[in-house]
Amino acid sequence: MRADARRNRDRIVDVARMLFRTKGYDAVSMDEVSKTAEVGTGTLYRHFPTKEALYDAVLEAWAERVNSAVERALTLDASARDQLLAWLTAYSAMLTEHKGAAARITAALGDPGSPFAAKCQTYLGANQRIIEALSPALRPDVDAMQISRLVGGVAAVADNSEIPADAVQAMLGVVADGLVASEKDSLPVRA
Repeated sequence: MRADARRNRDRIVDVARMLFRTKGYDAVSMDEVSKTAEVGTGTLYRHFPTKEALYDAVLEAWAERVNSAVERALTLDASARDQLLAWLTAYSAMLTEHKGAAARITAALGDPGSPFAAKCQTYLGANQRIIEALSPALRPDVDAMQISRLVGGVAAVADNSEIPADAVQAMLGVVADGLVASEKDSLPVRA
């Protein structure tokens, strides 16, 4: 890519990131992005043929951040519950960085045709890593999709309301407590 084309692309992505974060995905038009980035609509569409493709570019570095957050949570010198809660908190925070993203991404879970399918797969993969690393301490029936939907639900509520951060943290604590195995869960079932 030529240097000027790369600069235009980077400027478009930076402007879109700012607009999505402040206004929310649904409230931002491609026309607004091109005007704010001071590029022609042809330039915008040459780089990003759809709004979803633009949103995808905005979140490119995101997969690396997700994996880093999993690693940070798993390397904490803490109980499995506290490691899990650290991950759930980071996950929720990432979902709510862009207004409206929590509900949109959570609703797209399991839809391979969604423009957010790659992001969903990244979250599902991260949750699977958490399950595998903490499996002895988690309920045996927990799966990555359940964690994604539970945290996505909490994040969507937080994203669309004025709930204070401590209330969100308390809800994530309830989710973590529900995912951690009780003694009863870890005992063999007798016939």
